[in-house]
Amino acid sequence: GSLLPLLMIQHLLSTVIVYALILLGVAFFTLLERKALGYFQIRKGPNKVGIIGIPQPLADALKLFVKEWVMPLTSNSLPFVLTPTIMLTMALSLWQLFPSYLLTSSMVLGMLLFLSISSLTVYTTLMAGWSSNSKYALFGAIRAMAQTISYEVTMALIIFFYLFLAMKMDLISIRQMNQQIPTLLLFLPLGLMWLTVILAETNRTPFDFAEGESELVSGFNIEYGGAGFAFLFMAEYSNILFMSMLTSCMLTGTLLMSVPVAFVFLWARATLPRYRYDLLMAMAWKSFLPLSLATLLALTPLPLL
Repeated sequence: GSLLPLLMIQHLLSTVIVYALILLGVAFFTLLERKALGYFQIRKGPNKVGIIGIPQPLADALKLFVKEWVMPLTSNSLPFVLTPTIMLTMALSLWQLFPSYLLTSSMVLGMLLFLSISSLTVYTTLMAGWSSNSKYALFGAIRAMAQTISYEVTMALIIFFYLFLAMKMDLISIRQMNQQIPTLLLFLPLGLMWLTVILAETNRTPFDFAEGESELVSGFNIEYGGAGFAFLFMAEYSNILFMSMLTSCMLTGTLLMSVPVAFVFLWARATLPRYRYDLLMAMAWKSFLPLSLATLLALTPLPLL
């Protein structure tokens, strides 16, 4: 009986520490992105603030959080204000699945939670776009929604593939399964497909149709400024870091690989041009879905043998 409060305190502490470190990681990941894009384009990134530009994210955060909230007059105020908070909360609650040995509860159905939350983020995108009451924001939100829903199907199927290999649903077991042989080597095409799918899931270049600068100004977050924009931004980057962590767990079995995977996001952004929207949808439904289904079908009887 006396163990329970201790466990609760330990769990609370580890959760708070993980959340704080993730927010810190998000801040400096944006700096890494700006630096990387700078060197990709043969220029220096941010290098004025502090010592070679390292405190830049802190200055950005300060600037964003002291800015005034500007509300569009015609916007639907309550959802408009709530959406960034909800988005950030959902992005952070994914980190409950972090396969650390500090967390007292390794979530037994972890991947199920991941699939549920990542399908809920669609609603926040739609709410952000719709409550802004601006046509460009709505366009961006609708496109992002269609894209996320399409690629979620493939994402779930690929995840099922690795779940069938492990026959467990928590990330720690999946990681331990990978320590014998990296599942990436088992089926390389599926790994490449997974990479494309997570790029499309997180709305990153070459699939950043949610905020296609050339067409939709800035996408669904166009009317947000200050803290609201900061929250949406932090949610996006937290999702990117989570996806890279998940990739390193599922495909390589070591958490060290999550940094190179996160760097691949930046590399893709620096290198690849934006894809065409109809081709993106065709790719999801006409090539990725049949392929992942076929792979899953081939694998399903294997654990029974």
